[in-house]
Amino acid sequence: MLDNINPEEVLFLDIETVPQQQGFELLDEDMQQLWTDKSRFTRERNNITLEESYHSAGIYAEFGKVICISAGYFADRLGDSIFRVTSFYGDDERALLHDFAEMLNNNTGHRFHLLCAHNGKEFDFPFLCRRMLIQGIRLPVLLDMAGKKPWEIAHLDTLELWKFGDFKHYTSLRLLARIFGIPTPKDDIDGSQVRQVYYEEKDVDRIEKYCKKDVITVAQVFLRYRGAPLLSEDRIISV
Repeated sequence: MLDNINPEEVLFLDIETVPQQQGFELLDEDMQQLWTDKSRFTRERNNITLEESYHSAGIYAEFGKVICISAGYFADRLGDSIFRVTSFYGDDERALLHDFAEMLNNNTGHRFHLLCAHNGKEFDFPFLCRRMLIQGIRLPVLLDMAGKKPWEIAHLDTLELWKFGDFKHYTSLRLLARIFGIPTPKDDIDGSQVRQVYYEEKDVDRIEKYCKKDVITVAQVFLRYRGAPLLSEDRIISV
């Protein structure tokens, strides 16, 4: 599986997002009404208040923002494959999206030919595209899907690959890591805590570390799909 793909041509990534404001009451009147309309079904289904529903606004590009993009790639060091991982993160969404787009633009074609994420086709890739357009950033080639045929879109999704055509099946990255014997930290945050850590604890550095670990896990799952050995800690370089 994936034997025809050169790992060194793949950029692995993960993003973390939060609502644009800490609370619903901080939205302007127009956005409050738009969120009221958007969240109606969720509120009725889960019997929650408008304010409670806004905690999940970060999963919608129209109401959320990107606070971290972590990206990693395989490289050769004296004949030994290593994995380098870095992050673009902080409070200034436009700046981090711009820097990430520049990195893609400068490396597409001669280094990176594919993007890979877990559930990337449903979340990471479209979210990045939408937020870049909202922020007035030209889409990098690897994210610009307009007018392309499905087989021309250079995106890999470790969730989609695991489905094997079973569209109703969802498997979390954490579960894949467990069944493939991929070590993951037990004392870290999870996606449901990112909003709290960002707005209440104001600890974006902690979120960045969590995001990097997810990118490493995606790369490890990719290796398992290929039947290759896992990366050891000494072959993972954070920059």
